[in-house]
Amino acid sequence: MKILTRNQTSSTYYFLITVVSAVGILFSCSPKQGVAGTKTITAEHLAQGKVVFDNSCGKCHDLPNPSDHNAQDWVGIMNSMAPKAKLNEEQHQMVYDYIVSVK
Repeated sequence: MKILTRNQTSSTYYFLITVVSAVGILFSCSPKQGVAGTKTITAEHLAQGKVVFDNSCGKCHDLPNPSDHNAQDWVGIMNSMAPKAKLNEEQHQMVYDYIVSVK
């Protein structure tokens, strides 16, 4: 076991702090993956979401009324059901966008 001197320990400590700070700065300055409320959703996108919802979800059970749950509730529901329906990420997003758009 190698014992570090006080100087080496301080240098190691400052090096780690510098690395952690640099990583933090890089992540804080990187582009964000969408900001709530800024995404443009087209009518075609919503129509495709409805088709996937009707065909994929409706083949195993009666379809729930989208307005029976709020957007946050649908996150959990979709996260549990999308794998069972074998939805890819794009389909998952289309269905979610469709069901939260129904008022």
